[in-house]
Amino acid sequence: MGQCNAPLRRQRRSAPGRDPAGFEEFYCRHVESLLAFFSRRTRDADLAADLTAETFAAALAGRRRYRPEAGAASAWLFGIAMNKLADAQRRGYAEKRARRRLGMERIELSDEDIARIDALGDSTAASALLEVLAPDQRDAIRAHVLDERTYAEIASEHDVSEAVVRKRVSRGLASVRRRMGSNR
Repeated sequence: MGQCNAPLRRQRRSAPGRDPAGFEEFYCRHVESLLAFFSRRTRDADLAADLTAETFAAALAGRRRYRPEAGAASAWLFGIAMNKLADAQRRGYAEKRARRRLGMERIELSDEDIARIDALGDSTAASALLEVLAPDQRDAIRAHVLDERTYAEIASEHDVSEAVVRKRVSRGLASVRRRMGSNR
């Protein structure tokens, strides 16, 4: 999450401040406790880091709405954190429910799978394999696998649900695997 080099002055309340230096100090004072909070609740370091970043982004965007008389800045920050955690849990539940409804298993890529996909991305054979796919599957694979965009970004761009994008990627990758002779 970056290192905090700003000297921390002792304050009665660690407020988010209205200026960038004040927010930097606020961030430095609370980043580790927020990371620990998310880590304990998610047991996923990547997700904990993402949620911490999302929480501070929301706090930065809404810092003018913070009112010291309503309570400590840390309580305000952890209120935002709880909302971000709830949102992430809803997203995860909705994704699982959509996969079950569509009869799809979550695709877990091994390091070998990732290396193979990377190698394919660099070869002309990869272009040939992608070109025979339906355009919606080809576009979804390029966006998600090659460009590393999220399902949400792709879904928003194409005005479809995330489940539809997942289905396109899953079916397209299955087709590519069959053409490559993989039994997976």
